[in-house]
Amino acid sequence: MSASPTHPDQRIRVLVVGSGWRFLSGISYYTCRLSNALSSRYEVGALLMRRLLPARLYPGRERVGHSLADLRYASSVRVFDGVDWFAVPSLFRAVRFLRSFRPDVLVLQWWTGAVLHSYLALVLAARSLGIKVVVEFHEVQDTGEARHAWAARYVRRCIRPLLSRTDGVVVHSRFDLAAVSDIYGIAGVPAEIALHGPFDHHEPVARRPGPDGVCRLLFFGTIRPYKGLEDLIEAFAGLGPGYHLTVVGETWEGWTLPGEMIVDSPVRDRITFVNRYVADAEVNDFFAGADVVVLPYRRSSASGPLHIAMSHGVPVVVTGVGGLVEAASDYSGTVFVPPASPAELALGIAKAAGLAGRRHADPSSWAKTVDAYSRLFAQFSQLESTTSSNQTEPELSPDLR
Repeated sequence: MSASPTHPDQRIRVLVVGSGWRFLSGISYYTCRLSNALSSRYEVGALLMRRLLPARLYPGRERVGHSLADLRYASSVRVFDGVDWFAVPSLFRAVRFLRSFRPDVLVLQWWTGAVLHSYLALVLAARSLGIKVVVEFHEVQDTGEARHAWAARYVRRCIRPLLSRTDGVVVHSRFDLAAVSDIYGIAGVPAEIALHGPFDHHEPVARRPGPDGVCRLLFFGTIRPYKGLEDLIEAFAGLGPGYHLTVVGETWEGWTLPGEMIVDSPVRDRITFVNRYVADAEVNDFFAGADVVVLPYRRSSASGPLHIAMSHGVPVVVTGVGGLVEAASDYSGTVFVPPASPAELALGIAKAAGLAGRRHADPSSWAKTVDAYSRLFAQFSQLESTTSSNQTEPELSPDLR
């Protein structure tokens, strides 16, 4: 790599950029877990996006800045917290941190257009220092943003200068790789598939037995149009008295239909609705008291709740959409169902109930994620050797020029 370590015995330095704790989301946890995992093999820093946008525009505005996460960065990871959407003076301080840490590789977590202007500035600073740039895609674009034409146009137009300066791409599935390639034209850019690592950072607790003859279902995660919770509410109404449903999640994008359906459900007495973003201290209790986790997404690239469920060894009913198929195919507790079909969902729940009562092994691994990054970094070295011998740069897709 062009920005090689100063001394041969030094480890590659990696700076991970992603969501901080103030605007807490699944990407906040992922950024921390990835940084900690990479630190087992590399010298790692973390540069956090602190204020993503004006708090009044954030779906979880009531909890912004509240201390809900117990997860912490490893002591070996240098953390800069962080960059604000209004840039001044935080972005200048972030660039100083970048120059001081002087990584060999800058790794950008991509999930929202709210960070795009900050990422562009960091990429320009990195490239001026000869630092390689990697973009790890969690979404092509946030689904809430994509609903607004102006936001979709902004991202599609302004992400191209960033991708034209990108040396490598990481995605969570072959599905995502095809989607990113189709939309952003990254042909010719080195890419690696790194399946989502486990979300096993919650303190383990003993399984909590439930009432005899009752299968306890759990829906966990933000409530958004693409999550398909309304399909589960409809399916649950026909399951009979042997089931109880707990819904734990914060409503986003004004998607109140599932909540309204719960209120009007003929089996409302068998539904528990916790309509908020719960703290880490509560997460284990909900999963310890679940026999089956149900995730009826209508589309998805990846799912934090899926990985929490697998880390707890609980059976999951999940729709066969997007990257979820690759994420859950090797998990013995998985029952796949078609999306947007309450009838099929009900059948899948009945099947998964038969898998309850034993712990299923989580096939995901952060070591595999680190291996994927190592393969990508090796591609950089190979490309650099080829480029040096040919005296030409590898061609980018015309869309990225």
